[in-house]
Amino acid sequence: MRYCNPASVPQTAFDGARLLRRAVGIAVTAACTVCIGANQAVAQGIDIIRDTEIEHVLHSYEDPILKVAGLDPATVKIYVVNDPSINAFAAQSPAESESEDIFINAGLILQLKSPNQVTGVLAHETGHIAGGHILRGEDAMKKAMVPMLIGMIAGIAAAIAGGGEAGMGVMALGEQAAMANYLEFSRAQEATADQMGQKFLLATHQSGRGMLEVFERFAQEDAMSAYYQHSFASDHPADRERIDLLQREVDASPYRDVPDSPAAVHEFHMIQAKLSGYLSKPDTVLGHYPPSDTSEEARYARAMAYFRKPDLPKALSEINSLIKDEPRDPYFWEVLGQIYVDMSQPEKGVEPYQKSVDLMPNAPLLRIALAAAQLATEKPALAKPALDNLKAALLEEHDNEFAWYEAAQAYSDLGNEPMANLSTAELDFSVGNFGAAEHFAGLAQHRLAAGSPDWQRASDILSIAQGERRRR
Repeated sequence: MRYCNPASVPQTAFDGARLLRRAVGIAVTAACTVCIGANQAVAQGIDIIRDTEIEHVLHSYEDPILKVAGLDPATVKIYVVNDPSINAFAAQSPAESESEDIFINAGLILQLKSPNQVTGVLAHETGHIAGGHILRGEDAMKKAMVPMLIGMIAGIAAAIAGGGEAGMGVMALGEQAAMANYLEFSRAQEATADQMGQKFLLATHQSGRGMLEVFERFAQEDAMSAYYQHSFASDHPADRERIDLLQREVDASPYRDVPDSPAAVHEFHMIQAKLSGYLSKPDTVLGHYPPSDTSEEARYARAMAYFRKPDLPKALSEINSLIKDEPRDPYFWEVLGQIYVDMSQPEKGVEPYQKSVDLMPNAPLLRIALAAAQLATEKPALAKPALDNLKAALLEEHDNEFAWYEAAQAYSDLGNEPMANLSTAELDFSVGNFGAAEHFAGLAQHRLAAGSPDWQRASDILSIAQGERRRR
């Protein structure tokens, strides 16, 4: 995992979140990849945690649900938001090859009790995607804005006529009417997503009890704190009628008592420990996972906590103990590689990163981390292997700005400036820096073979960037 610098992305209220990543360097202070995003319904950014292990576990829950929902798992990404509250939402993806994405707060993973509860939330969000609620929500918001605009016009007219307080009252009534219209639509969508989610769980032979438990948790807490009121509970209101309907769905399922497997529970506890070790204060982690606890999840949490502290000898001791017990776990090797890289010893980091890739060759984030370590050694002989790893990763992570940043470096180290310029153009294009994308694509196109695939890609970037720059 790796941590990127967060930034804000303006966005209109009630709009869906769109993900934007930004390239960063490899010398960082933790083991999560946190990239740039946009929050739902607020004009601010959100931090996205990218981690192969966590994403793999979440997709193992979600992909069967997507399939029975008639959706291609390859078109739906799951992002973990660096937020301690319990929340999740679906949003339109910015990538042309994807439909919608699902965003899950880290707090949801840390605070829920079982894989089945997380799966229930994912099934609910999949119901929103399968039901087309995201696009319908945009239309509903436009319709809801009508009474607000009418109230605003009437209020301004009243104020001009001398009734200042009356004018403000009229505008407030318009806002209330708009909100009421939208919330009525939202409640109907939530109920529909519940029912569709339960059908997906039934079709995959899973218990719907986890979803019920999550919503019941909030319905039963009459005196909820503001912390919860502004997170999952406010976005997913759970009234008694809704809970009763969910209860009937769960009771009618022949799979209502199907438990999580011991392997799934262990896997869930491992990603909880990893996230806790990364996100929580080290002293808090060490209090929850004391050195006397020698379980795998406790050692994993302590390895991350010591890594962040930093107490690198203890971090190495903990992660090496895990590797000794589970030498074929790619995620343990990944963490060891990251520790060495962050100790400014990339030469030592290359081997464990290579082992993680050998054990899990289809994980693009692992290849990107390996390539970054190879290039950080500044050894000319490793530039070509690094580029090969980046090319393989970019087939799946084409909009990964850090990968394009490293690709530009690799091409430069190999003396291929046209491709270094094209990679830089891809980087700028992916973050919306169209002026720079146009500049570097132009430099690349002049020196690439006319009509070649790379020349055509430079032409495409030029054309789109020029049009976007003029539009803006």
